[in-house]
Amino acid sequence: MHGRSDEGKAMHPVTSLRLGCIADDFTGATDLANNLVRNGMRVVQAIGVPARPLSEEVDAVVVALKSRTIAAAEAVAQSLTALAWLKAQGARQFYFKYCSTFDSTPRGNIGPVTEALMDALGTDFTIACPAFPENKRTVFKGYLFAGDVLLNESGMRNHPLTPMTDANLVRVLQAQASRKVGLIDYAVVAKGNDAIRQRIEELRMQRIGIAIVDAVSDDDLRRLGPALKDMPLVTAGSGVAIGLPANWGIVATPQAAALPQVSGHAAIVSGSCSAATLGQVKAFRDTGGAALPLDPLRIAQGQDSAEAAITWAAEKLSRGPVLVYASADPAAVRAVQERLGVEEAGALVERTLAGVARGLVERGVRRLVVAGGETSGAVVQALAIETLRIGPQIDPGVPWCAARSPASGGAPLHVALKSGNFGTPDFFSKAFAHG
Repeated sequence: MHGRSDEGKAMHPVTSLRLGCIADDFTGATDLANNLVRNGMRVVQAIGVPARPLSEEVDAVVVALKSRTIAAAEAVAQSLTALAWLKAQGARQFYFKYCSTFDSTPRGNIGPVTEALMDALGTDFTIACPAFPENKRTVFKGYLFAGDVLLNESGMRNHPLTPMTDANLVRVLQAQASRKVGLIDYAVVAKGNDAIRQRIEELRMQRIGIAIVDAVSDDDLRRLGPALKDMPLVTAGSGVAIGLPANWGIVATPQAAALPQVSGHAAIVSGSCSAATLGQVKAFRDTGGAALPLDPLRIAQGQDSAEAAITWAAEKLSRGPVLVYASADPAAVRAVQERLGVEEAGALVERTLAGVARGLVERGVRRLVVAGGETSGAVVQALAIETLRIGPQIDPGVPWCAARSPASGGAPLHVALKSGNFGTPDFFSKAFAHG
């Protein structure tokens, strides 16, 4: 039964909202919401800042912004608007969620948004911890690892918008922040709540405003959780979320992830160029899946279009899931960017795939997987989805979600918004086996 573990019964007043979250991209938002649901919280994800008050009785709301790679000043403005709405709904603690690979540049946006939220909440200290060990993102001595290698030795060094060339998070964040950045290292985290709280007070005395926190296992994140109980603002990847629900006496329950049933066709649209997604595209094709590649240069020339892709897919939907993708290796991406420009190349792909997704839903697709953060943002906007109810996990960081869209005639739609870096090679087939 969902509820407070110390009361032994389900009891959720209208004022049940505990945690108000702001995510800097759409897949990251579902990643965070997924971890909260797995640990017992009822969660709604809002696509952008809602225009209306919260109408559902939930424990957490995640406001999904598309602010990771926009100008820092605009990211700050959007995040402050989200904060104001969450405060008005009665949230008691706030969480700024960014990617587990700390995607940012020397200009931001993690540092500027963090400091703006701190100022708005009147707090002099917060933590920064992108660690998500379940997805092979760990932090040790302040250095971020992707799998077994330092972040700057991973595929993230080739990211087209936020290339990560330094794994030292203290150094990376300090370049973006006016407050001093410090470290709560593994030796402290391993000792648990009291030691972490003591270290926080030491850092405060040193006038350090933000501390990178080490974590190499989920147990580290659970040890960290109690120390964050009274912290007005937490900034992190999605991993830290696993240690927070227990602070409100909430325990894990399958009911938190229940979604309405759907029936209809299945499809995938992918704009991610990450190594993980490229492997998933290959695995889908290698197992006989129907797949159509789109070329950004051909899109720019009017030779590849959303309409043509929809027509291709519509003939195959009755025989199983279809994949429409514009994923390519780093060399191919660079070649396209050199021809079209970074922003134009990305925008072309996003607009086209968003049009494909909308057309497929209009033609009866009711289970839709979207790969890539920017692509996911474009798709949910094209489908005019306002909220997502977070459901069961497919792979770490990726849940199925329930939504409604004008394109589906208001009928329930299941959507999975997958970060490019997440998921096993067989993710696409696994997703449809789940629901």
